[in-house]
Amino acid sequence: MALTAVDYIWKNGEMVAWEEATTHVLTHSLHYGSAVFEGIRCYQDPESKKSYVFRLHEHMERIHRSCKIASIDLDYSVEELCDATVELIRKNKLESCYIRPLVYRGYGQMGVDPTDAPIDVIIAVWPWDAYLGADALEKGVDVGVSSWRQRSVNALPPAMKSTASYMNSILAKLEARSHGYAEAILLNEAGLVCEGTGENLFVVRDGILSTPPLSDGVLEGITRDTILCLSCDLDIPSVEESLTRTDLYFADEVFFTGTAAEVTPVASIDERPIGKPGEPGSVTRSLQERFFKVAYGQVEDYLDWLTEI
Repeated sequence: MALTAVDYIWKNGEMVAWEEATTHVLTHSLHYGSAVFEGIRCYQDPESKKSYVFRLHEHMERIHRSCKIASIDLDYSVEELCDATVELIRKNKLESCYIRPLVYRGYGQMGVDPTDAPIDVIIAVWPWDAYLGADALEKGVDVGVSSWRQRSVNALPPAMKSTASYMNSILAKLEARSHGYAEAILLNEAGLVCEGTGENLFVVRDGILSTPPLSDGVLEGITRDTILCLSCDLDIPSVEESLTRTDLYFADEVFFTGTAAEVTPVASIDERPIGKPGEPGSVTRSLQERFFKVAYGQVEDYLDWLTEI
């Protein structure tokens, strides 16, 4: 999806004009993938017209954890990054947007050893609609199980949201597109279901909600955690359990979760229809509706998840 430029990007503690937020072509992370990042959303409630960043604090905590795994010294606290995000959204006069914090090893050091490379930190915001297409949230998407396997937990740990990890996702995404699918599902090296190229995955069968455990190699998704919490509100039994490829085919409902994808139904897997064509299942729909009410600030019990702009 094409970027829409805004006025400012926050970089190393300063507001920089969008067109001036550049970096050198010999930046370390450009060559070696030595960066970690987050994806966050700011929503505007259509009723009150108030704007909220969804689970901002948790996202900034996760980028700190990613930096710890990657041995990157991040000089900004969680609170400083949260404050910078709010200031940036206000300065760009956005009512809703996507938010991309990135911590990367900068210019001045080449070679696999990044020890002396400077650390740069940016936060960018821009308008971004439905990640998997305008109709995806309503009608679902067609997906395929990829021939590419999920990276090993002892090679590139999924708890670290790194730019390097996403070459794996890019390969699977390109393969999916070449086969006419909107998205791919990756299995791990043991053949168990992991996640999409940028989403966690949930399956519904006989009214029970299932999702792969973190130990099977999935990202500790914040939207994933949100859905597990909301399922309790709706009295939907949920379990974290290993899933096989055939569990996908037998499912009554399947959906993706993620900051970009939000709660996106899956219409088919490997050309096998899931549920009724063009219609999300009842569990998916209930969780989707609850999710957006929470993100819009319409559920008092979850206001502590929101940062008002």
